[in-house]
Parts: sequence; C-alpha cells; structure tokens
Amino acid sequence: MEPEVAWQRSLFDEGPIHADSSFSSLQRIQLDERSWVDYAPQWLAGSDELFALLLRRGNWQQRQVRMYERELLEPRLTAGWKVDGGGEESEIDTAVDDSDSGTTPTSIPGPVADIAALLSNRYDVAFDSVWVNLYRDGRDSVAWHGDRNARYLRNPLVVTVSLGARRRFLLRPKGTKGSKQELSPGFGDLVVMGGACQHDWEHTVPKTSKPVGPRMSVTIRHSAR
Repeated sequence: MEPEVAWQRSLFDEGPIHADSSFSSLQRIQLDERSWVDYAPQWLAGSDELFALLLRRGNWQQRQVRMYERELLEPRLTAGWKVDGGGEESEIDTAVDDSDSGTTPTSIPGPVADIAALLSNRYDVAFDSVWVNLYRDGRDSVAWHGDRNARYLRNPLVVTVSLGARRRFLLRPKGTKGSKQELSPGFGDLVVMGGACQHDWEHTVPKTSKPVGPRMSVTIRHSAR
C-alpha cells in the first residue's frame, strides 16, 4: 500500500530520471586520514519522478525494533530490493535492531538498478542491495549508528541518494558527542561514505520540530569486494 505523506513535487526538478555519469559536481570531504565522504549536489535529475515511483512500488513497512529493553515502532518506513532482481532485501541498521525480517519479493525498479550499475562502475564495487528509508515528516529519524556491513567487510562503501525534502545528515567519530560534519542532502544529492567511515564514524538523521516535507534515502550497499 502506498504510504500517505504530505508530499508536493518540486518546481525545479521536473523531467525524466537521469543521473550525472560525469559526476561533475562531486567533491570529496576528508573526515580524517582514514575516512571520507563524497558529496555531489543535484546529482540525480528527475528525483521527484523517482520519489513517486518508489512510493508506489515499495513494499513499505514500519518495523518493530528493540530499544532500551522495549519493543518500539521504528520512526520511519522502509522497503528494499536486491540489485540482481532476486526480490526485496531486508536489512536492519545496527543502531536499531540486530535481526532480519522477510518481505514480499518484487522486482527492483529499473531506474534504481541503473543508478546502482553506474555507481558500481564509478567506485569499482559490485553494489548488490538497495534499502530505501522514508522519513514522512520531522518526527521520523534514525539514531547514531554505523552500517552493519562493516561487520564483515573492511572499509565498505555506503551510498545514499536523497530524494524529497532536505534533512540534516550528521557525522561524528565513534565514542564522541555532538557532530563534526553536517550535510543537508535532498532533491537528488549523492552522498558516498568511504574509507574507514563505517568503522570509525557514525551518522544520524535527527528529529526536527521544524516543518519539513517527506524525504527518502535510497541507500545502496555491497556484500563483497
């Protein structure tokens, strides 16, 4: 079922879905000597079209997660696919839960598979899963965490294409307070976390009391080098 969100298309992002294969706007942010973030503003044209497509096609669910010895509803909706067309992917961020839950298999939307292939070629990594998080409004969020593929991969790459409204995206070294790096991706911006980022750093999308529109993070990962 398509989620009900107060979403309006942007006046500045009409047209077909098309990623910038030249990566002309990309800039590298060096977090420390081991970790970096690539940021490419307005990397994906037609991001509103992709938002609408994923809103229709996703097998959206609100998972129950265990936090502070209680079972709570995760404050966002999720859907996912395997890039090889093998059906929907199920993955839980380490900050939220440590188990998987099955979903109904569906084929990956073509534009998402194309984006994953383009990024695989750029970064010389076989990206094989896509996990989409829907933040319906400022009450939806995700806690500080590092992605779980760092458990079995050395220096994994994690890619996010942000659709819809801009939200604060914060990073900090593990074991510290506050934040050291802040971005506000949206409307087709590309963020790639690389190097030792998933081992040494953590990231969050915090809640906000400010009025914000819905946002999707299309997160693309790999399970092997």
